[in-house]
Amino acid sequence: MASVLVPLAQGMEELEAVTIIDLLRRAGIEVVTAGLDANPVKGSRGTVVIPDTTFDFALERQYDMIVLPGGLPGATNLEADSRIISLVKKMAGDDQFTAAICAAPKVLARAGVRKVNGQRLTPVCWIRHNGRRCARRISPWLPTARSSPREDRAQPWILHWN
Repeated sequence: MASVLVPLAQGMEELEAVTIIDLLRRAGIEVVTAGLDANPVKGSRGTVVIPDTTFDFALERQYDMIVLPGGLPGATNLEADSRIISLVKKMAGDDQFTAAICAAPKVLARAGVRKVNGQRLTPVCWIRHNGRRCARRISPWLPTARSSPREDRAQPWILHWN
């Protein structure tokens, strides 16, 4: 059975974490949620989530995929954790499935990941790296999220860490 690790940091976006956990579990995929410490995780909107395990314990096994939920300050807390950075580098370097939602691509940038699963990063357009906007338009064939769900003509964007 495929297994997916979803690390949860204080301030994570509840919708981005719980939705992916729920959908993958409904699909019969094993999902392990791991808090950065032993405490319950309070999301950016105040919802408290109790992870399955701690991140240190979760690191004792391997996973087929890692999914990083966004939200602020959740993504910033993931980005500041050296264990997360090390695992993301390893999984992306081994061409394992690596996903980052909304603000979480900043974790990939911190880890020096320029491509995920052979594809360039495709996050929201407002992410900044080293004080500069790093989003640019991409070719139309690459699947991507839109820059805003409220815009009828929203343009796709991609990060280039040049």
